[in-house]
Amino acid sequence: MDGGGQYNPRTVEEVFRDFKGRRAGMIKALTTDVSEFYNQCDPEKENLCLYGFPSEQWEVNLPAEEVPPELPEPALGINFARDGMQEQDWIALVAVHSDAWLLAVAFYFGARFGFDKADRKRLFNMINELPTVFEIATGNVKKQQKEKSLVSNHSSNKSKLNPEMLGSESQGKYSKPQPKDEEEGLDDEDDDEHGETLCGACGENYASDEFWICCDICEKWFHGKCVKITPAKAEHIKQYKCPTCSNKRARP
Repeated sequence: MDGGGQYNPRTVEEVFRDFKGRRAGMIKALTTDVSEFYNQCDPEKENLCLYGFPSEQWEVNLPAEEVPPELPEPALGINFARDGMQEQDWIALVAVHSDAWLLAVAFYFGARFGFDKADRKRLFNMINELPTVFEIATGNVKKQQKEKSLVSNHSSNKSKLNPEMLGSESQGKYSKPQPKDEEEGLDDEDDDEHGETLCGACGENYASDEFWICCDICEKWFHGKCVKITPAKAEHIKQYKCPTCSNKRARP
């Protein structure tokens, strides 16, 4: 079962690209699309699985009928445990099984197309550079202490915008002015700090040319495009809540 038809990556780079696409889809299901995902996992239905596709889409569906299946199958019956656990614990459980499935699919392709020891090691190292689905879904992505202080400074100033994405007129409103003699070293320091910040939705790193927004509840940073917020829209938001925090409050 695969979105967009059959696709057989044959090189390490192609397998890694396939891995990233499937991973992105599953992260969407467990973060920005979590309300829809939750509703689709009806315990009254048969064994359901969460699939991620190379196109960065996700799907909740029945397992493949053919035995053995074309690809390794995800964990069966994720819907049965939904109402018997705390929601966040259930999401974490699905996330762990999603990580296991993603690795299984990647190394299935590696075995099928004859990756040698060096190829397998390179593939694993590329995968290992990314945070796991579990780390992103549960908010356990490790951050440096200076990044936390950066988030605190932005939150205390009610700054939900990345100052680098604002015009020069707005920078005074969203960031503290710096002494002139500190400006040269500041740019490099900010790049280092932001470089380790990860989007709470897709798990990708900060980029200076992208708009970011910070959730005032969980204090996670998100790409604007991942949570469908533009700089113009953010200007009118007094308190921003990410999709996960909004769903926690909305669902009884």
